[in-house]
Amino acid sequence: MEREKVLLVVIDFKRPQDWPIEEVSRELEELVLACQGEVIDKVICHVEHIAPAHLIGKGKVEEIANICETTHVDTVIFSHDLTGSQQRNLEEQINAKTIDRTQLILDIFARHATSQAGKMQVELAQLEYLLPRLVGQGIALSRLGGGIGTLGPGETKLEIDRRRINQRIDKLKAELREVSKRRSLRRAKRKEKGVPAISLVGYTNAGKSTLLNTLTQAEQETRDGLFTTLDTVTRQFILPNHQKTIISDTVGFMHDLPHHLIESFHATLEQVADADLLLHVLDVSHHNFRNLYGSVNEVLKGLDAGEKTIITVFNKIDNVFDRSFIDELQQNFEGAVAISAKTGEGVPVLVEKIMEKMAVRIVNIDLMIPITRMDLISIAHEEGQVYSVKYYNDAVHIRAAVPTKIAGRFYKVKVS
Repeated sequence: MEREKVLLVVIDFKRPQDWPIEEVSRELEELVLACQGEVIDKVICHVEHIAPAHLIGKGKVEEIANICETTHVDTVIFSHDLTGSQQRNLEEQINAKTIDRTQLILDIFARHATSQAGKMQVELAQLEYLLPRLVGQGIALSRLGGGIGTLGPGETKLEIDRRRINQRIDKLKAELREVSKRRSLRRAKRKEKGVPAISLVGYTNAGKSTLLNTLTQAEQETRDGLFTTLDTVTRQFILPNHQKTIISDTVGFMHDLPHHLIESFHATLEQVADADLLLHVLDVSHHNFRNLYGSVNEVLKGLDAGEKTIITVFNKIDNVFDRSFIDELQQNFEGAVAISAKTGEGVPVLVEKIMEKMAVRIVNIDLMIPITRMDLISIAHEEGQVYSVKYYNDAVHIRAAVPTKIAGRFYKVKVS
């Protein structure tokens, strides 16, 4: 299939910002590649005052229109969100499909959602993005296709009116609340057993799925691209000391991720808020990794997860030529572990660090229990590490390390 030709329009508001305009442009291009588009050209627009009709000045609009005509551009993508009327006005002037960064991200999400819950979350995000833009869109609402920014929410037709969109949003939210309830019940059962939860968090394409595969042999599909994982993948992870944990791979974060997108994925991101330990996976080979690190921390704060126990994981060290740089970096990030999830280098050190953080959730028992409570012996084998078991006429002597939450069961029946 022929790749869609794309022109990027990068907005520079001429004010101090953490992200250089070059980085905004580069990341926008990566998003286009994730949608199988081809960037033909890019235009930088320095904006002091937002023009209500087009966001940018008339001169720049004419320049973009000329580029589109001469290079046969299919789609123009703005780095800044457009209102419905701005989008309509630009399309009329430029004579090419015009979308913004949020629409582009939503298109990627729609392509990568596989589970029913994932698809519902994407549809909710799409409809909530669409709703305030209904008035300005006009005939553009009928534009559904397979191209960039046009992959619609399932079979839903976008010609439906505001009332029906609101009804659909309410229905999706209700269904996602049920998803959250079911997941909450599963988490409650896990907590009863004292099984700690670990969540992998990080910027999109940091290598979280690869690390999950390395730790658990999960065989999760991995690709070099943005937002390749949308649906939470959870696997059992048994530490070398036989302590059972569960570890989850979550949707990647991104700089300036639209707030309503985070809200729509609340059912998925609950996994992060509920985790006992976060592994913040950082692509340390990325030239802009410090800003990536800061962006993830901002999202974690928004999820009320910024104060959780976190291990910073410097990933992709196999792509770093100067290893002394890694050594220096670790001195500035207390407790950080440098690994390559791809080659396995440093992963044993990370596992040791995880065991260290999980140690507070394990207690050693050394006691006698009635011979009639063999169920507790089974639990110790299933949930902990048994060092020795000795059988007597009416009692059993057990030495083991078990989760703190279930240790009380043994002490309640211990033989004096």
